Amino acid sequence: MHNHYNGLKTTLLFSGIFAVLLTFGALVSGGRYIWVFALFGVVMTAYGYWNSDKIAIKAMRARPVSETEAPAMYRIVRELSTAARKPMPRLFISPTEAPNAFATGRNPSNAAVCCTEGILRLLDERELRGVLGHELMHVYNRDILTSSVAAAVAGVITSVAQMVMFMGIFGGGGSEDDDRSNPLGMILMAVLAPLAATSIQLAITRTREYDADEDGAKLTNDPLALASALRKLERGTAAAPLAPQRDLVNASHMMIANPFRPQDVSRLFATHPPMADRIARLEAMASGYRPY
Repeated sequence: MHNHYNGLKTTLLFSGIFAVLLTFGALVSGGRYIWVFALFGVVMTAYGYWNSDKIAIKAMRARPVSETEAPAMYRIVRELSTAARKPMPRLFISPTEAPNAFATGRNPSNAAVCCTEGILRLLDERELRGVLGHELMHVYNRDILTSSVAAAVAGVITSVAQMVMFMGIFGGGGSEDDDRSNPLGMILMAVLAPLAATSIQLAITRTREYDADEDGAKLTNDPLALASALRKLERGTAAAPLAPQRDLVNASHMMIANPFRPQDVSRLFATHPPMADRIARLEAMASGYRPY
C-alpha cells in the first residue's frame, strides 16, 4: 500500500529504540540487570497499549458527541469507515479554538476520532473529509499503537536515565569495586540515551504521518482536499498555538498538525514532518485521482 517504504522504516526505527533500551541495560552494572530493563520495557509497552485511547482525549478535554450535534462529522466517518470495511470509531469534539484533529485507540474496534471546534469552523466539508480520512488511516494502520508503544519505551529510557544519573553523581552502583560502574560513563549514557530514544520515537511518528497522508488520500480519492486542509491548518495552528503543557506534549504526536509554535520545537524533535513536504507528496499523487 505504501510507496515510501515507511513500514520498513518503522520496523528499523523500532529495532533502534529497543536496542537503545537494551544497550543502556547492558552498560549499567556490567549488564547484570539487563533483564530488568527488558521486563520494564515490556510492562510499559503493555500499559501504553491498553491506555492509548485515553491520553489525548483527556489532554484535549474532549467529550463524546452525538450525530445530532455533529452530523457532518458522523456522515463522513460513517461513509469512509464503510468504504474501508472497518468499524466506525467513537467521535469526540474538543472545546478549543486551536484547529486540529487526532485519532486514538489501540485498534479499530477500540478507537476514537476527535476534532477541535476550531478545525470544524476552519475547514469546508471536502477538506474535513480529507482530514478524517487521514485520521481513520492512523486507526486502520494501527499507528496509535505504534506511536504509543514507542513513547512508552522512550519514557522508560528517560526514567531509568534519571535514576542512573543520580547513581553516577552520588556514587551508586555495586557494593564491590568490580561491580561498580564508571560514574562518568553512567552520566554520559544517562544524557545520550534519552536523546537517542526520543529522536527515534519522533522519527517513527513522522514516518507514520506520511503513511496516513498517503493512505487517507487513497481512502477519500482526493489528495488535494487533504493538501488544502494542511495549508489551512499550518496557518491556523500558527495563529492559535497551544501552550506546550506536559499532557499536551505527550499527546501531540497523535494530532494531524503540530499544535505548538514552530519556534518551540526543533526540526530534530518535531512530532510531524514539514507541512511543505506533506503537501508536495499529496500534490504529486493528485494527477492519478479525480476529486468528488
